[in-house]
Amino acid sequence: MGVLEDYGSTLLILTICFGFFMAWGVGANDVANAMGTSVGAKAITIKQAILIAMVFEFAGAYLAGGEVTSTIRKGIVDPELLSGEPELLVYGMMAALLAAGTWLLIATTFGWPVSTTHSIVGAIVGFASVGISVEAVNWLKVGNIAASWVVSPVLAGTVSFFLYMSVRRLVFDTADPFVSAKRVIPFYIFMVGFVISMVTMVKGLKHVGLDLTFQQSLIYSTFVAGFVCISGIAALTRIKRVSAAEGQDVKSIERLFGVLMLFTACAMAFAHGSNDVANAIGPLAAVNSIIESGGDVVQKAVMPSWILFLGGAGIVAGLALYGYRVMRTIGTQITELTPSSGFAAELAAATTVVLASAYSLPISTTHTLVGGVLGVGLAKGLHALNLRVVGTIFLSWLVTLPAGAILAIIFFYVFKAIFGTG
Repeated sequence: MGVLEDYGSTLLILTICFGFFMAWGVGANDVANAMGTSVGAKAITIKQAILIAMVFEFAGAYLAGGEVTSTIRKGIVDPELLSGEPELLVYGMMAALLAAGTWLLIATTFGWPVSTTHSIVGAIVGFASVGISVEAVNWLKVGNIAASWVVSPVLAGTVSFFLYMSVRRLVFDTADPFVSAKRVIPFYIFMVGFVISMVTMVKGLKHVGLDLTFQQSLIYSTFVAGFVCISGIAALTRIKRVSAAEGQDVKSIERLFGVLMLFTACAMAFAHGSNDVANAIGPLAAVNSIIESGGDVVQKAVMPSWILFLGGAGIVAGLALYGYRVMRTIGTQITELTPSSGFAAELAAATTVVLASAYSLPISTTHTLVGGVLGVGLAKGLHALNLRVVGTIFLSWLVTLPAGAILAIIFFYVFKAIFGTG
């Protein structure tokens, strides 16, 4: 107990800094994914994406970011093995935050869209397996997360493929695409409202005491989708056909789909903030709980509002200052996106999150978005994909877990050497 008594305040201040650094990385990499499709499709500008994120990501993180959240609670580490030496858990969580934040900074610098969830999980697995014991890690849970590398992008890619094919069939391949778009897009607007509200209700609202069942979420989401649909129809009525010429007609149609992407960008930002902020501040909440309790290691760590504020601020700062690199990769370098194709990719990603939530499958927002963009590209033909960029992204996914683990092991032993044990 001596370490926490002597250095408790110092350790907490360092963890706060590392937590903000990790939140900054989440904003620069993960939030940029959510905004990248809308920016790449030219539905919104980078400045507008940052403004949307400032409002909706922060609101999602602060208002619905989590009553109780910690990485221990997710079952990665057995807390019973740490009760006798709580300082090791503090060092481990500090190392995990610093390691994951460092890896996200490296990945973002190169424009690699990687999973923030896998970054922090890899870091925790690293310090726990080497710093404590191999038995301390729930390897079945880690295996499930690794399996999601394949499941989430394939599912999102399949959904986006068929969504975009439906757009081509129901709109672009008709006798009068503009009239068809006016008739069909309200249905897509309803889908966007329904799926995005499901993401928020299933993944986010339970953190503010509204623990809705899946059936309740379905009912409420239907009402929300109806309201969104009415709002979207009102916006669509303002867009007039510029010219019947083919090139001008396509521009008018894409402006109609741009309305969809505006709704999607706002709602996805809120849902992402309410869900993924835990990756940055969950370990901070755990450390704060241990230090405040005098060394008690508990399964659940209560989330103070100041930690949610810190996470929200870090996310917004990361996107504003460095998010353009990953947005460029997602939005322009995998395949050329338009509002009609970008909408399909983003809605597919959101649909995948909802389906995974219903079946409690661990997936990555990053992987689903990349999968959605790949599905749209395949719908246009293999030639539409930049296979070199795709290969680089896949390689960065494979490296994420071990990179986080190795960095966390190094940082864990550095903190242990500096502050000692006992």
